[in-house]
Amino acid sequence: MTATADLAIRMARAAFNRALADGDLNAIGPLLTMNVVMMTGTDSAIIAGRKAQLQAWKREFAAKERMIYTRTPDRIVASPVEPIAMEHGHWTGMVAGTTIASGQYSAKWRHVGDDWLIEAEIYLTLG
Repeated sequence: MTATADLAIRMARAAFNRALADGDLNAIGPLLTMNVVMMTGTDSAIIAGRKAQLQAWKREFAAKERMIYTRTPDRIVASPVEPIAMEHGHWTGMVAGTTIASGQYSAKWRHVGDDWLIEAEIYLTLG
């Protein structure tokens, strides 16, 4: 993988983390493919499609004591034959500065035009 792809994915992840912290739906949408799929960490719920994911985040952002999630990439591996990459990392969910949940995740990214977009994510709750 080129250093450019690694840096671009890490920057996109940082932008997603900022959007989650700020409750900014408008910043999340452009980071997702139309058919993005997320499997949540605790109940393994499947959230399929950009619209469904944005609706889920909108509900999260409206919570009285909302959880703020941070995903931290540990490793990114890009395919040498296709415009895709896999991100492996760890995540935390915090409420009022206290970690409530944490675990590991993997995310599949796709290079579309000039951007790297999230195509799929799977989360594992470990704490």
